[in-house]
Amino acid sequence: MTPARHIGLGTVSIAMETRADGSMIVRNAEPLSAYPTRITDRLDHWAATAPERIWLAERDAHGGWRTLTYSEGHARVRRIAAALAARDLSPERPIAILSGNSIAHALLGTAALYAGIPYAPIAPAYATLSTDFAKLRGVLGLLTPGLVFAANPAPFQRALLEVVPRDAEVVVENGTMPGRSVSTLDALERDAGDFDSLSTARAAITPDSIAKFLFTSGSTGVPKAVINTQRMLTANVAQITDHFAFFKDEPPVVVDWAPWNHTAGGNHNFNLVLHNGGTLYIDEGKPTPSGIGATVRTLSEISPTWYFNVPKGFAALLPHLQANADLRATFFKRLRMLWYAGAGVARHVWDGLDEVAIRAAGERVTILTGLGSTETAPFALAADATMSDAGLIGVPARGCDLKLVPSGGKLEARVTGPNITPGYWRNAEQTSAAFDDEGYYKLGDALRFAVPGEPAKGFYFDGRLSEDFKLSTGTWVAVGPLRAAFIDHCAPYVQDVVIAGLDRDYIAALVFLDVEHARAAAGRPTATLAELAGDPKVRALFTEKLATFAASATGSSVRIERLVLTADTPSIDSAELTDKGSVNQRAVLANRAAVVDDLYAAAPSSTVIAATSRNG
Repeated sequence: MTPARHIGLGTVSIAMETRADGSMIVRNAEPLSAYPTRITDRLDHWAATAPERIWLAERDAHGGWRTLTYSEGHARVRRIAAALAARDLSPERPIAILSGNSIAHALLGTAALYAGIPYAPIAPAYATLSTDFAKLRGVLGLLTPGLVFAANPAPFQRALLEVVPRDAEVVVENGTMPGRSVSTLDALERDAGDFDSLSTARAAITPDSIAKFLFTSGSTGVPKAVINTQRMLTANVAQITDHFAFFKDEPPVVVDWAPWNHTAGGNHNFNLVLHNGGTLYIDEGKPTPSGIGATVRTLSEISPTWYFNVPKGFAALLPHLQANADLRATFFKRLRMLWYAGAGVARHVWDGLDEVAIRAAGERVTILTGLGSTETAPFALAADATMSDAGLIGVPARGCDLKLVPSGGKLEARVTGPNITPGYWRNAEQTSAAFDDEGYYKLGDALRFAVPGEPAKGFYFDGRLSEDFKLSTGTWVAVGPLRAAFIDHCAPYVQDVVIAGLDRDYIAALVFLDVEHARAAAGRPTATLAELAGDPKVRALFTEKLATFAASATGSSVRIERLVLTADTPSIDSAELTDKGSVNQRAVLANRAAVVDDLYAAAPSSTVIAATSRNG
């Protein structure tokens, strides 16, 4: 195998204790580096030591780069923070940010952190794509915000008028809004309060102070507000930097689209840049066939040193890297590693990334991942350079202990450490249920040893425990690995798959098509999803895919016998699609009960594709 480019990662030293009840405690014995009290202490540091270095950059109206240095950002953050400190804002009346990633969003959010005022970045889809605003009403009802920000009020106008409380101040970057009084961010900055009061407020911040609220999607009802303390953020970014040790020698240059209302983008990626004095280029693209163009444009101009994406994003980017030599050269010029999260990378995508790296640089670039959640800030487990394999999520981060508890033939993962949330805002019942009697947070994920009994070799993700089910025969189905295997088998024609079969005789699947590749298979470049789901060529393709997958199955727990090609995409209003872009399996199955029943009918409709007849 072609060698990989050298990366300097921190050392790990893994120890494991096996208890009498069969549970295991796994910890990284290497010490966690010291971390500051406040996450914005590093903004003070870099403004003093690297004032002219670019902190943030975003596209301007003409397509060029608008940049903000550490000294400029520090001055603006302090002025905005002083204005915020003079307002009636607190954990009981925090700041809510509705709009997406931007310098304005970063300034307001960082200023809130600087003044010790909690803020909550909220998925823009709750206010723009939703039709009933049910989640937004629930979120704002839980938060009771004192200030709400939307960079451009136009896309949020209806939500601002119908949902935002009248006693909350509305701040925009620019523009006005009929029917509602708004302030601008510039006016807020000009209205800077007493800096002595800001200093007093800042001195009152402790490691236990609430820094922000991040919302988990939830399968039903109002999303949960995960409390993020200052300690969580500062300890976690120290854990990240101890792992990505090369950041200490080379401030990272990052191109990133990941939304800041999600912990990966807003905590992990944003904070690793700030903590290490790096530069963040805000990517306007999205990890979709239609949104990847903006990402390609940016990566043709900017050479990152560390690059994050979700598997779907890497799949969308790969064809451009394969076809464009200039893009390959720029992308891999100084890239130290690739980091993915959210799901496993399909084998053809992984191999393709290796191939384009070798073509561009003569060496592979290591691909790694880890495991965490909104409740873990999120960095909890991470792979090192010896663990570069799809699904291998590594070992505990420094300062984070992992408990493995036998559960239904699997090992349930629980974690504790300074990066773990104290709980959910205004919800003592959910908080209590999230932790065991020793204070370990229950991730809800199952892990398995890469090498049995050798924790230093790392762990593989073994699925979500809540998704697993039994067939009517009593056979357990591990949904995560099965779903990943079927997606890999059907790549690149599948966007996502939902597995059905609870208390049924066999496993079936609802398939969400990858529209661009399905169009190519059908030879119909403008076909809709509904047309593709019924297209003879597409159906023939999936008939063959299902048959070969079923033929290779070793038992009923890994054999999919029927599938249906969905004629649409998951719905965010029906909770089928989370703000992270992942599919909520339980919501899809509940909302499409009629489709599921058809999959199990003795005489199913013509939309169902079967591996074998159930009547013979």
